Amino acid sequence: MRTTVGVILAGLTLAGGVASATELRVGIQQGAKTVRVGASGNAVVTDGSGRTLGTLPPMLGFVAQVQGGQVVLHTFRGRDLWVRPTDNSFVFISDDWYRGRLRLVARPDGLLAVNHVPLEEYLYSVVGSEMYPFWPLEALKAQAVAARSFILFRLRRPADPDFDVGRTVTWQAYKGYSRESDSTREAVTATTGQVVTYRGQIIEAVYHAASGGHTENVEDIWSAPRPYLRGVPDFDQEAPVYSWQKTFTQAELSRLLPGVGQVTSLTPVRTTPQGRVVEMRVTGTTGTKTFTGSELRRLLDLRSTLFQVTPTRGDVASTNPVNAPDGSFEFQGRGFGHGLGMSQWGAFGLAQRGYNYQQILQYYYQGTEINSTR
Repeated sequence: MRTTVGVILAGLTLAGGVASATELRVGIQQGAKTVRVGASGNAVVTDGSGRTLGTLPPMLGFVAQVQGGQVVLHTFRGRDLWVRPTDNSFVFISDDWYRGRLRLVARPDGLLAVNHVPLEEYLYSVVGSEMYPFWPLEALKAQAVAARSFILFRLRRPADPDFDVGRTVTWQAYKGYSRESDSTREAVTATTGQVVTYRGQIIEAVYHAASGGHTENVEDIWSAPRPYLRGVPDFDQEAPVYSWQKTFTQAELSRLLPGVGQVTSLTPVRTTPQGRVVEMRVTGTTGTKTFTGSELRRLLDLRSTLFQVTPTRGDVASTNPVNAPDGSFEFQGRGFGHGLGMSQWGAFGLAQRGYNYQQILQYYYQGTEINSTR
């Protein structure tokens, strides 16, 4: 099946110097029924053994799917197929253009699409997917080094036998060529090969959007302490997510937090020193259940676990601080994300104050050094 690819690539060129030898395998689609595939230039199609099957013409879209345990793409089929763009062209996967190559794998749950891309070229997109490209260059450089460190640390534990990481914020946001810009490429190129290390080892350089005023010690959020992930005052006051609120009716909250009947109260059981909810007891008309802060954030789609709950009745705050039968519950919170490591809005704030990227990184990752892998 063939369709016209709806994005024109006229005038696009690959930028940057020689990429790192490290090639990443990024899972773009998993368990898909179909995946749209194309290339901006001629692309060679090979099977898993490297045997050339033919070529895909440029600027046309083709539908890949699994049939009889094999990948079917245009006139080609095999358990796995490779699409290898020529002449520094791009590959189209589902809904975006990407650098590098594409591997399509037939699996029992459907089609797997994996982008094989050099590390430094991957980072061009990650920096632009994780930060605004118009932010100060020093903040973008800090993001580049943190993202490079994070991904190299994670390569020790690949997500799947067929790919290293996904493209969502569960790993790092990676949204293809459309998120690149001159500034993101400059930030990556200016820091090529640089990583954050602690005692000579690359660190797990986790980061988040905004902490809401103070980052956290890792052991207060996760289980194992790490000497470089210590809580520090943040500089994220300019973040639009520095403070937020969200209100639920009793009926809405009861539907979203099942197992207790009609919710009547929420009581913090355990919080971090900075006030993030670790455990919350939810009481209802038929029982009581304890949720973790992470569970509440996911179930209620909250921006962070740094929040307090104020029950109300109509437009009037309840006289009982934890009980609001037949009323609503207002969640008042701060920040966006888990609160560990580098705060992206904090990096913005420090860059605005004249800090360079090394100072930003060493502020949020305590006791570390910036070293080169080259």
